[in-house]
Amino acid sequence: MSPIPKSYLDIVQVCDNFSLASPERGSDEPAAQFCDEPLVTWRLSPEPSSPAIGLLRPCVVEELRKETSGNWSFLLDGERPYISLSSALDTPAKRSAAMKELCERWRDGGIFPGQISPKKWRGEMYPVYRKPFGPMDAPQEGADVDEDSRNYAFMMERAACSVFGVVTYGVHMTVYHEEVIDGERSCRIWVPRRAKTKQTWPGLFDNTVAGGIPSGLSVFECTVKESMEEASIPEDIVRTYAQPVGVISYFYRTTAGWLQPEVEYVYDIRIPSHVPFEPKPSDGEVESFECLPMADVIPLMLSRQFKPNCAMVILDFMIRLGFLLPEDEPNYLEIVTRLHGRFDYDKW
Repeated sequence: MSPIPKSYLDIVQVCDNFSLASPERGSDEPAAQFCDEPLVTWRLSPEPSSPAIGLLRPCVVEELRKETSGNWSFLLDGERPYISLSSALDTPAKRSAAMKELCERWRDGGIFPGQISPKKWRGEMYPVYRKPFGPMDAPQEGADVDEDSRNYAFMMERAACSVFGVVTYGVHMTVYHEEVIDGERSCRIWVPRRAKTKQTWPGLFDNTVAGGIPSGLSVFECTVKESMEEASIPEDIVRTYAQPVGVISYFYRTTAGWLQPEVEYVYDIRIPSHVPFEPKPSDGEVESFECLPMADVIPLMLSRQFKPNCAMVILDFMIRLGFLLPEDEPNYLEIVTRLHGRFDYDKW
């Protein structure tokens, strides 16, 4: 981790470091060594008009070619190859079952141990959608469906999502206090430090509340759930004061080359002065919480002491609340547009 403060644009480039349209993006990052890998489109079914649901690296294609289950098809769309699930897997329930069997077998067989080993396994099912920017209409948590009329296509193990290059979804919430003291605007944010035992980004600073959205849980209900589990924030506080303020989206390639296009739904809670409030660690994922003034948060962001996508969310917070102005930031327009990317989805 570099101790040297970087720019606000660097915060974006660390997280939004992959683009099909601009291979040079993130060229100074460790992931750049994989920029010449030919990626293969993963479609939902064999028809060329079937929606693209992921991007597959050559090592994944090689493993899929070894499969003998009949669940996979290898095809050409003009001169461009693509891989799809078999047309026999014609309902979400069938697709989910096929992916569950495959991912568990790969896990137990030591395939891609850096991603889906027993140690990395999350035991959470994430939804995959036909249209990544369409309705989030997965069935209720723990259920699946035998009809195929939704945007929801199937669900799969969270740890395997980056192996198959599918879009994943999460929620982030910033809880803050704001007041004017002697004519000066003051803003303090509740910032947790991630537990050193976390599988990912241990020991870094985080957003007040953050978590992935599992299959069947709505965006807001996930926010309520994560608030209690991670920060012991009472449900009535979240339901009364949480405000949806948009989304950020970015395309991240890990240092091992795995593709993680992600959408984060963003909420704010401005705590009224009369409401007593102090988040507390609950589920072991957070070590402690601090209420830090913005002047202290910014250097921590710039020196990469925040989990990268959490720094992106706080940067979005600063723009929305006027702490980062176009007059003061020469890269303002690039920052704003890259906080809301579309993953070059039309090129998948």
